[in-house]
Amino acid sequence: MKKQLIIWIISLFAVANVYGQDEQFLVLEFIKVEPNKVLDYLEYKEFLTKVYEQEKEDGHIKGWDFWSLQSGSDLEGENFQYLTVTYYDDPVSMMNGNNLDQLVNSAVQAFPELSAEQAKNKITSSLEMRDLAVRSYMIEVARTDDNFQYKPGILATFDLMKAVEGKFQDYETAEQEIFLPLHQKKITNDLMEDWRFLRTALPTGSEAKSTHLTMNIYKDYIQFFNSMEYEDMEMTDKEEEAMIEGLKSRDQKWVYLATLDSVVR
Repeated sequence: MKKQLIIWIISLFAVANVYGQDEQFLVLEFIKVEPNKVLDYLEYKEFLTKVYEQEKEDGHIKGWDFWSLQSGSDLEGENFQYLTVTYYDDPVSMMNGNNLDQLVNSAVQAFPELSAEQAKNKITSSLEMRDLAVRSYMIEVARTDDNFQYKPGILATFDLMKAVEGKFQDYETAEQEIFLPLHQKKITNDLMEDWRFLRTALPTGSEAKSTHLTMNIYKDYIQFFNSMEYEDMEMTDKEEEAMIEGLKSRDQKWVYLATLDSVVR
């Protein structure tokens, strides 16, 4: 098992070298909080934002998002309210991202009035406030060419996909050659701000609930609804046929609509 993990990490570094220095690794955490603990958790979120600002300053992460989930089909029937997305430069940093000692050290730097023990207690006690049911380690495969800056209040849909067995490469090709240009055209027409295509970084088998995810970013609800009504009238018959075939190569498992509450960049 250890040998397999080493091989996996080496392969991820190879992928990063192929895509260049801008390649990103992401950890997505879907979170459920009991109703009587929501206020406490949101207060802790403010604390955590400062901690991740320190994490970024120290070079441990590239960024961090805290999203409020507003609607969507639930994974395994769970009513998730929040989603965090943490961005990393490489797979090793991604896998070490939940190192408690590192977080405690960043917390003490961000809040000098706290002792290491107090910071550790604050972080560990937060674990009792929420149920972290889903954590996904992912690598960015493709994204649109844009300079959009994430800020609180923007909207996103997180679309979890599962490639049809035997059509993994067909699906990735469809996303990059068919859907990426379509989303780029939406950005040009002010119907979207940013789009990213992610692949599960950890090895998965045929029973995996999802293999990929797309992040679709909008500046507000007006843009979001206009984008939903958009039809590419300039698409040729060949392009439309390719799009239909691309849709057949994946199963859209769940879609979440979210609002960005906090961001560290």
